[in-house]
Amino acid sequence: MSIPGLFERLSLLLLREPEDREQVLLLLHSAFEKNLMDADALSIIEGALAASETRVAEVLIPRAKMDVIDIHAPLSEILPVVLETAHSRFPVVDGDRDNVQGILLAKDLLRMQVEPEFNLRDWLRPAVFIPESKRLNVLLREFRVSRNHMAIVVDEYGGVAGLVTIEDVLEQIVGDIEDEYDFDEAHDNIRQDAAGRYRVKAQTEIGDFNAAFDTRFSDEDCDTIGGLILRHLGRVPKRNELVDIGGLRFHVLRADSRRLYTLVVDRLPQDAAGTDAAARDALSPQETPDAAPPLP
Repeated sequence: MSIPGLFERLSLLLLREPEDREQVLLLLHSAFEKNLMDADALSIIEGALAASETRVAEVLIPRAKMDVIDIHAPLSEILPVVLETAHSRFPVVDGDRDNVQGILLAKDLLRMQVEPEFNLRDWLRPAVFIPESKRLNVLLREFRVSRNHMAIVVDEYGGVAGLVTIEDVLEQIVGDIEDEYDFDEAHDNIRQDAAGRYRVKAQTEIGDFNAAFDTRFSDEDCDTIGGLILRHLGRVPKRNELVDIGGLRFHVLRADSRRLYTLVVDRLPQDAAGTDAAARDALSPQETPDAAPPLP
């Protein structure tokens, strides 16, 4: 009896009908190990499979973190919000965040240059409302059909729980999507933005972070500042989550369900920093936090 060749063995491995999702993943990883697909393709397929089991509630931007515009606000108040946040779309509310009137596209504000009687309400796009329980793969399909890029998420009582964008969904599948506000040079891991805050890549080595911010975080158990935050929380933080460690406040600017990407770092007030007992666990056992020096 002839012995099957490598191609026949691989074909049998890959064409064998899997019985559950775990076997599908095993086959995919086996194909990757045999160089039948690259790491990016494997990651995207894994992300697509995970999206079919992930609910909107797990990736939404919480209600309290939503950047909204009040429909009665004058343009003098709206423009600074648009410039500071740099979003392309904003929920417009009437007083309360549960009372969403529609979605404003930032580019529509350019009309004020040629229309002195600009009326915000006239330029609102209809808001799409979805439940927290909706699966990401279903939402992505709806986004594609409707050509919407943002949806307002409501809880079981009809209140606004947060919002989700098409970018949030895609990032669960393909990983972080960088835009013109991101920075990607290796020497640019720590950068000051226009508002004077410091944006820090999660992959920044703890030694480099300590040198830049005059901190004393230990690198015994993790190598990067992102790893320090993961160890401190015991999980991957959500986007816009605030994490206080060692007298510093880390605002999670970019993250998905698997990775932490970009942080904004601020100094905590002295009284808050002094009571941050949990933060001291992240420091070297031989060191204690000094008085917080000014940021670089």
